[in-house]
Amino acid sequence: MSWGGFSLFCKYKKIAFKMTIEDIKNDLPAYAYDMKNNLDNIFMEGGCPGLSPKQIAVVAVATALSTPAPKLIAVALNFAKPLLSEKELDGAKTAHAIMSMTNVYYRFLHVCDNKEYKRMPPKLEMKAETTPGISKIDFHLASIGVSSINFCKACIDYHELAARRMGINAEGIQSVVRIAAVMNAVGQILKF
Repeated sequence: MSWGGFSLFCKYKKIAFKMTIEDIKNDLPAYAYDMKNNLDNIFMEGGCPGLSPKQIAVVAVATALSTPAPKLIAVALNFAKPLLSEKELDGAKTAHAIMSMTNVYYRFLHVCDNKEYKRMPPKLEMKAETTPGISKIDFHLASIGVSSINFCKACIDYHELAARRMGINAEGIQSVVRIAAVMNAVGQILKF
């Protein structure tokens, strides 16, 4: 690791150690008043009906990683640590990583008029999806959140159907999308 990389790593670890939801709310400008209230709501079980605290944490981590805001990522990780094991935390990161790749590919297939690409095998490794470190249902929920931010219709449809078949109701799916919406908005505001 280069000194620059080491310095950035140390800075990220320092941010991760210290950041709280209140810190993020204090960093948001006055015009983002609604984001402050929404941020409080998405980190509470009552604010995300249909999801368990563990599911809220998984989705929060996966969607925060989809933003350009290191402070928000640090807060999501800090929020999740008491709720998730290291393996589950890695599972949320796995969901983010896989969906960041597949969302681009399947979004291309969706918007491209040339149907030849749909007949071609994707040739993308996706083995981690079979053993992501979190339950299948939590993987699908995290995938819906990341895919909502990346606006991949095919991935949203696939994972929403899978989650519904596994017993998540419409309110739970809506809660996932609400988490994604708030994380995306806050992340975009804090990137500057």
